[in-house]
Amino acid sequence: MRGRPAIYDNEEILQKAQSVFWTKGYTATSLEDLLKAMDIGSGSFYNAFKGGKKELFRKAILQRRIAFNQFKAELKQNESPIDLIKDFFRSIAKSDHDTHLQGCIIVNTVVEMTFVDEELEKESVMILKEVEEMFTHEIEKAQKKGTLKNQTDPAILGRYLITLWNGINVTRRMYPDHKILIAQIEMQLGIIS
Repeated sequence: MRGRPAIYDNEEILQKAQSVFWTKGYTATSLEDLLKAMDIGSGSFYNAFKGGKKELFRKAILQRRIAFNQFKAELKQNESPIDLIKDFFRSIAKSDHDTHLQGCIIVNTVVEMTFVDEELEKESVMILKEVEEMFTHEIEKAQKKGTLKNQTDPAILGRYLITLWNGINVTRRMYPDHKILIAQIEMQLGIIS
């Protein structure tokens, strides 16, 4: 007899939970919010997530790490990774109003979990540092190839881009407007020309 599929292996279920966490944050998200979004009962929830809400949140955060890793793979295959990075930032401006107000779940988590949950904060910081390292690596390659004029230390430029990422995810909440955001993003991207 075939058993029921494990809930925690279901990407759709994790996406639904991630959406709630992304909108409300970890602390403000209740078990009731999650059960309703995931369309499961509390027994099934605790059977699948022995660590409760925190375990589910971790799994939701890992979904973002997977997305970052996919982007990293795209960069490796692209003939002009710096242009792809620029396009990634430009795409932020094109998001809809609600997406602007959500910002980035990883950035949100770093801010929310500082002084609240050191473990979740460190996991989120680690993801952002991995993205920073990805930027740094591509900048260094472009400098060596001569396709990037700015010869500032790649680590500083990589950190600059992660600072842009962190900042734009707050600014987009202040100004959820394509024209305003694209002007800001273009000005900032001028540093990696």
